[in-house]
Amino acid sequence: MVIFNKKLLVMLIAILSLGLFLAACGGGDSEESTGGEEANGGEEANGGEESNEESEGESSEGSGDGEFEEQEWQIVTEELQGEVQYEYAAEFASRIEEKTDGAITVEPLEYGALGSEVNQAQLLQQGGVEMAVMSPGFTGGQVPDGQIFSLHYFFPADPELTQEVLTNSEALNTDLRAKYEEHNISPLSFWTEGSMAWTSNVGIESPSDWEGLNMRVQESPLMRETYDAYGATVQSLSWGELYTALDRETVDAQENPLFFIESASFHEVQDTVTISNHNNYIAMTTVNTDWYNGLSDAEKDLIDETVAEMQEWVFDEQKQQNEAGLQAIEEDTEIIRLTDEQIAEFKEAAEPVHEFYRNEVEGIDPDLYDKLKEEIAEITGE
Repeated sequence: MVIFNKKLLVMLIAILSLGLFLAACGGGDSEESTGGEEANGGEEANGGEESNEESEGESSEGSGDGEFEEQEWQIVTEELQGEVQYEYAAEFASRIEEKTDGAITVEPLEYGALGSEVNQAQLLQQGGVEMAVMSPGFTGGQVPDGQIFSLHYFFPADPELTQEVLTNSEALNTDLRAKYEEHNISPLSFWTEGSMAWTSNVGIESPSDWEGLNMRVQESPLMRETYDAYGATVQSLSWGELYTALDRETVDAQENPLFFIESASFHEVQDTVTISNHNNYIAMTTVNTDWYNGLSDAEKDLIDETVAEMQEWVFDEQKQQNEAGLQAIEEDTEIIRLTDEQIAEFKEAAEPVHEFYRNEVEGIDPDLYDKLKEEIAEITGE
């Protein structure tokens, strides 16, 4: 009996324990338990779950689905708000921010925010800014091959053909890029801001009209050689000083695309504008090489893709601005359009400078010149 009672007792305890366990597990199904859970923590727990989901969603939205870390870049330009380079930088910034869902923001900086054009180029080189839109003319002393853009009547007169050369040239986008990267600057693209025009008080119609004039140029030794071939003297000035210099006649002439002549009001202190088509104003979209090489593959692809997209956009932008600029200038300034015969005379005077550049400018690669010349001939059919 004792043994039986012990077995019975053990069985009864086991049954009671199992019942208590099942009751505890099923207690959440009761109204009292449910109400208490909602009152004491159900909403908080549920809210926490929603909060986590929102947090994950916000993180995804703010970082391009997690592909890009939050960061801020700067892109400095040589022009003011409303002008081609600045508008390019603003559009580039907008596209980058949109593609990364706001994770990466890019601040466009207008001319003067970080000093002169030369200062800006140096700042990019030193890593003070990540990106810059600049003219090769202001780096001609560092990268002699970049002076090739200064040659008169070398690139096509038609900006559309020049843009095709700039976009597709291996000599520029591979060979010249490598030259710049020796100085910690990587040109990601080259593009035209439109055909250059001359402004002066005498009216430029032949090379002889340059004799005795003091021409403002960028920091490019080859520009000095070019205008010397026409009989002019030259003076290097930042464009921020140019209006006053023209007004006081410390310089007599300058060259720029039409939109910039109008925007900077140079035509107000010069009597004539000569449509010469002697060159295009070339800009480069550049990055600090060390910074760019340190980016992730996704970040590099993002920049490269956007830069490629911008080629068509910026061509349309410069075209619209140059057409509007000419229309405004024509209202109160004499416009001189060179004839084919007059252009032929300038080409003849400029040709020896081409040979000087290829054969005598120290530090340039003649093969790069030859390669680019062949690429231009293929595109123009000449």
